[in-house]
Amino acid sequence: MRRLMRLAAMAAVILSAGEVFAADVTIGVVAPLTGPSARLGAQVKIGAEAAAATMQPAPALEIVDDACTTEGGAAAADRLVAAKVSVAVGFLCTESIEAAMPILKGAGIPVITVAVRTNSLTDKKEKTGWPVFRLAPRGDQEGAAVSKILIGLWRDALFAIIDDGTIYGRELAETLRSEAERAGLSPVYVDQFRPQLDNQRALVGRLRKAGATHVFVGGDLEDIAVLGRDAASAGYDLTIAGSEALRSAAFDVPLQQGTLMIGIPEWADLATPAALAAIKAKGAEPEGYALPAYVAVEIAARAVADAQASGATVIDSIGNGQFDTALGRIAFDLKGDLQPSPYRLFRFDGKKFVEAADE
Repeated sequence: MRRLMRLAAMAAVILSAGEVFAADVTIGVVAPLTGPSARLGAQVKIGAEAAAATMQPAPALEIVDDACTTEGGAAAADRLVAAKVSVAVGFLCTESIEAAMPILKGAGIPVITVAVRTNSLTDKKEKTGWPVFRLAPRGDQEGAAVSKILIGLWRDALFAIIDDGTIYGRELAETLRSEAERAGLSPVYVDQFRPQLDNQRALVGRLRKAGATHVFVGGDLEDIAVLGRDAASAGYDLTIAGSEALRSAAFDVPLQQGTLMIGIPEWADLATPAALAAIKAKGAEPEGYALPAYVAVEIAARAVADAQASGATVIDSIGNGQFDTALGRIAFDLKGDLQPSPYRLFRFDGKKFVEAADE
C-alpha cells in the first residue's frame, strides 16, 4: 500500500527526459555578482541558468548578489526567505554563507554550497543545526586523499616528504607523515626547502643521498617543476608527487613527464554532453563553478520533487538522497560533506594530467 501511495504521489510531479521535477519551484542562487569575485559569480549564475533551462517545467531562479561579504550574505538570505525559495545554491565565500545560514535555518531552507571548504561549516552542524551541504571538498579532505593514495602506492618505496614552509604545504606534508607512521611506514627523508629558487640542485643532492626514489612535495607547481628538471638533469630517477596546486597556470619550466598529482578532475572531463551543451548554449564555457552550480540546481530540483512525492522535508531529501547528476552520482554524509571524495591520482603525460586508474 505504501508503495502504491508513493507511486500515486510521483504522478503529481512532471517527468522530463526521464527525470522527475516538481512544478512551481523557486531555487535561490547566491553568488558574488559584483566586486573582485564577480567573474566567479558569473560562472555560478550561468551554470544555474543552464541547468534550469533543461528542465520541464523550469524552476524559477531567485539570483542574488552576496558580494562575498558578511553583510551581503545576510541580505541575500533575507531576500531568499522573502522569495520563499525551496533550496539555495551557490555561496563561494565563508563570510557570506556563515552570515546567511542562521537566517536560512530559521526558514527551513537548505543550502548547497559549490565552493566553501571551511571544515567548521559542517563540523559544527550538530551544534548549529544548519541545513548545509557542500559539493566542494572539505578543507582537510585533500590531505586525507594524499595520505590514502600515496601510502597505498608507496608502501614498498623509499619515499621522502618535503614542504615549502607555507601553511598549506606544511599541513599536507605533516598529514602524510603522520598517517604514514600510523600505517607503520617511515620516510627516508623529511625536510623543509626554500621555495622559488632558480634551481633546486642542493635539494636534489640531499634526496639522492638519503636514497629516496619517490618524494611528495607540499609546494606549488613552479618548485615541483624546478625540482623535476634538476633531478632529470642529474640523471636521478625520482618520482615526484604533488597536490592539486599542480592545476595552476603553466610555468616556464615544464613539469617532467610522470609527475604525479593528487587532485580533483577537470569537471568538463566528467560532465555529460547535455550539460556541456546547455552551458555553451548560454554563450559560456564550462569552466570554474559553472558545472558545480549546474549540478547543485539538478540536486535541488530533484530533492524538491522527491520531497513532494514522499512527504519528507527537502532537507531530508538532500541528506538521504543519492543523485545521478551531470558529474556522476553524488551523495552527502551525515554532516553534509560530499561523498565520495572527488580526489584522484593523475599522471602528467607531457602535455596534461591523465587519471592514473591502474597505478
